[in-house]
Amino acid sequence: MITNTELEHKGDLFPSKIINFERDGDSVFFYSENNVVLKITVLRDSLFRFRFTTKGYFNADFSYAIDENHTRGFNKLEVSEDENFYFITTSKVICEVGKKDMKHRLLDVENNVILEDELGFHWEEMYEYGGNVVKMSKISKDGESFYGLGDKATHLNLKGKRLENWATDQYAFSKDQEPLYKSVPFYIGLKDKKAYGVFFDNTFRTYFDFAHERRNVTSFWAEGGEMNYYFFYGPEMQDVVTSYTDLTGKPELPPLWALGYHQCKWSYYPEAKVKEIAGKFRELQIPCDGIYLDIDYMDGFRCFTWNKDYFPDPKKMVAELAEDGFKTIVIIDPGIKIDRDYWVYNEGIENDYFCKRADGPLMKGKVWPGECNFPDYTNPEVRQWWAGLFKELISEIGVKGVWNDMNEPAVMEVPTKTFPLDVRHDYDGNPCSHRKAHNIYGTQMARATYEGVKKFAYPKRPFVITRSAYSGAQKYTSSWTGDNVASWEHLWIANIQMQRMSLSGMGFTGSDIGGFAEQPSGELYARWIQLGVFHPFCRTHSSGHHGEQEPWAFDEEVINITRKFVNLRYQLLPYLYTMFYQYISEGIPMLKPLVYFDQQDPQTHYRTDEFIFGNQILVCPILEPNSKGRRMYIPAGEWYNYWTSEKVSGGKEIWVDSQYDEIPVFVKSGAIIPKYPVQQYVGEKDFDEVTLEVYFKSGKETSVVYEDAQDGYDYAKGRYSLRTFKLTGKENELIITQHKEGKFVTGYHSFKINLINLPFEIRSIQIDNEEVSILDLQSGNDNFLTINKDFSELHIIGN
Repeated sequence: MITNTELEHKGDLFPSKIINFERDGDSVFFYSENNVVLKITVLRDSLFRFRFTTKGYFNADFSYAIDENHTRGFNKLEVSEDENFYFITTSKVICEVGKKDMKHRLLDVENNVILEDELGFHWEEMYEYGGNVVKMSKISKDGESFYGLGDKATHLNLKGKRLENWATDQYAFSKDQEPLYKSVPFYIGLKDKKAYGVFFDNTFRTYFDFAHERRNVTSFWAEGGEMNYYFFYGPEMQDVVTSYTDLTGKPELPPLWALGYHQCKWSYYPEAKVKEIAGKFRELQIPCDGIYLDIDYMDGFRCFTWNKDYFPDPKKMVAELAEDGFKTIVIIDPGIKIDRDYWVYNEGIENDYFCKRADGPLMKGKVWPGECNFPDYTNPEVRQWWAGLFKELISEIGVKGVWNDMNEPAVMEVPTKTFPLDVRHDYDGNPCSHRKAHNIYGTQMARATYEGVKKFAYPKRPFVITRSAYSGAQKYTSSWTGDNVASWEHLWIANIQMQRMSLSGMGFTGSDIGGFAEQPSGELYARWIQLGVFHPFCRTHSSGHHGEQEPWAFDEEVINITRKFVNLRYQLLPYLYTMFYQYISEGIPMLKPLVYFDQQDPQTHYRTDEFIFGNQILVCPILEPNSKGRRMYIPAGEWYNYWTSEKVSGGKEIWVDSQYDEIPVFVKSGAIIPKYPVQQYVGEKDFDEVTLEVYFKSGKETSVVYEDAQDGYDYAKGRYSLRTFKLTGKENELIITQHKEGKFVTGYHSFKINLINLPFEIRSIQIDNEEVSILDLQSGNDNFLTINKDFSELHIIGN
């Protein structure tokens, strides 16, 4: 393993003085005496790319992470110089480049330093591989905080941590264990309450040191490739995250059912067991949309086959499950069994689709089927072939989603847990070794899977889930955090991982509820369900080797708690779907750590437990056994306890009482929260009415509700419904206006408005400037009104 030699730097080389510079459109090139070239590209006024080479010229510019449709363009770009510096100036940022050493610093337009080189770019000859270790070190100020890097199992604030990116199959990983399944080399810095971001787009094994080795230095380095990084300036964290998500890409909308509750285990078989599980959910009235088949559904773990002893007629079974509202999702791994009687293997051999070692033979490794070869998903021809393999599963059998596992890639019975580093890859026409391709292997597998599922599911939307991922994987797939453990510590880890993944552009993520390894107590499972329903992807999964992990494997109380919280998730589906719409349209993370929500409050900088679900719901899980409540931080503003409707003022820590069947949940004052009736699965019911829970606020608040046909692509043609509600509350009146966009006509006709904490008695009501009888609108409770969904203004006047 390469260790950072930042303290001594005996073997390090540095750029010498700049002897020439030139501008070419949106890029400026700087040339040093010792053949270093720095290329600075301005993509937007607040987004710069820095690219270094030590050999006088650049290799072909290629990245799997960058979305070709990302936003470009700036208002201003000026290049100037004085005796000591070159200056690149936009309307948001000034970049100074030192003439004697290429060190640079970035300032805002008020000349406040945002990010500054310490040693800056340097490199070290790595003779073991005949190349360079590329390094970058920045000055880190006291009080600076760091966030991001994907699903690391450590404190949300990374200050003082040292982390590694090398996709690794870490079964039953522990707190602070490094590295894990994903490689997301993007972090957010917060200094003087201003945020910036750095994305080190390098797929080799990378390291990040956040003032761990040296107190006032943050550094990142890679075991090969280029020093190639992007700098994002906020100053709001939201601006940084949105800009990064735009750069690396956003997904399309998932089908609404994918946001329902999913049930999984290693493994449900035979067919009778699958149907028994499905039937029990319907019998107990616990909503569920997805049921998963792990590796045992296959014939000898051969991908794209079925074990006919367990599943004699998979098409019939999948259709029968679908009649009861269950969508079937199946696992597909990358290892293809070496077997001359196996059609997938033969096609791979005949077309030369499998990865090879440097000296020619096929890469051979042991996974579930035994000895396997592995497709090279970095080859576009292989991805096309792989996509085509899904035809039978999706379009003929009727499977609705695919789950990619073991794609770090994982290999059994070798110390490295993966391929030898000399394995060769096509890398889309940029041939390389596994050292470079390892971290993106899983993403390219998920991409090929997505392209196949999308093709054969059309006109419905695809659903794909992956374990391993690199930045940009969110364009193709959802994900989960891998093989966690049924422990209270892992409940804490899961909560942080979801917040971090949302900040890192990969919002559609969840953990294995209850823990994959070992067996949770009923209380731990209940607490995990209570958290998991507030994660974008919601699935119970277990190894099944220590006992059962369905809700009914525990006592009646746990069954009731599970039903209560899964019901709540299904009620909140329009709210969750709207969160997803804002994520894909604006790059807004679906979960927001408190520091994202209010970076001006230094109390939020180290909070880990509380998070904002969407824009207006504050959630704080119970993370310890035998708890009847907990201390939690309420951020600035006024909030209503969801369970009691009691109002609290934020900016402080409070004690919250909480029963076994509750966790602390608060709603922002002024919020309008949409709720559907409880369904056992998405699309089970046609309903005529949707509830709007209106939380009174003295002042103004905006809420939005996005809806469409819940599947398919009509939304891309304008057939969607986007309602914007503006609430204005005063001492004796409440005004709600509605603005509608889109051509989709929702199936329901009215809103049932639940007015929460109205500070006055209603004297009169006007809808669109016409007074209506209170008696006509009230439905058994003074604060419930039923009105037409297409109102423009609701004006409630009090005594």
